[in-house]
Amino acid sequence: MRLAKPRFTPLTDAEMNDEQNEVLAAMRARRDVSNIFRTLARAPKALKGFLAWGEYVLSKRNDLPPREREIVILRIGYLCRSGYEWMQHVRIGKGVGLTDAEVAQIKQGPDAPGWSAADKALLQAADELHHDHFITDATWKALAAHFTDKQRMDVVFTAGNYTQVCMMLNSFGVQLDEGMILDPDLRHI
Repeated sequence: MRLAKPRFTPLTDAEMNDEQNEVLAAMRARRDVSNIFRTLARAPKALKGFLAWGEYVLSKRNDLPPREREIVILRIGYLCRSGYEWMQHVRIGKGVGLTDAEVAQIKQGPDAPGWSAADKALLQAADELHHDHFITDATWKALAAHFTDKQRMDVVFTAGNYTQVCMMLNSFGVQLDEGMILDPDLRHI
């Protein structure tokens, strides 16, 4: 976590106006509204657009299989030092097939032993997008051996979306939701 306290406190239900409630209504019907969305509700028009794009990235319209999508998301979250993002997506990643060992290896990146060629290519792409905002020809070729054109586009869409998410979480100081425990590797440095 970059900040020990929020720069914007998450809105309580009582603090939300009609527009904020409208943007979060569908989410409330499915689950509790987490700190990220209660914070972003301070800018309801932006939140509405953000949710639409995020829904694409996390839906079946994203052609990356869920496990592979979560590898990209977790690597970006770790590289961005976003404790909130990491903790949310460790849970999601395990739910779509990532093992505890794989989650730990994501922190080590593409050079960690044991990755398949496809997983290594995803991690390398995430690293390159994070560091240089560009996937090299060698990594693009490695991705092409395992993923379709659309899936490679979705690697970039996913990494870009979660880079933005991490920027917001880190800069706004969004704190962990109740019951979450920060990974010790992501404590403030």
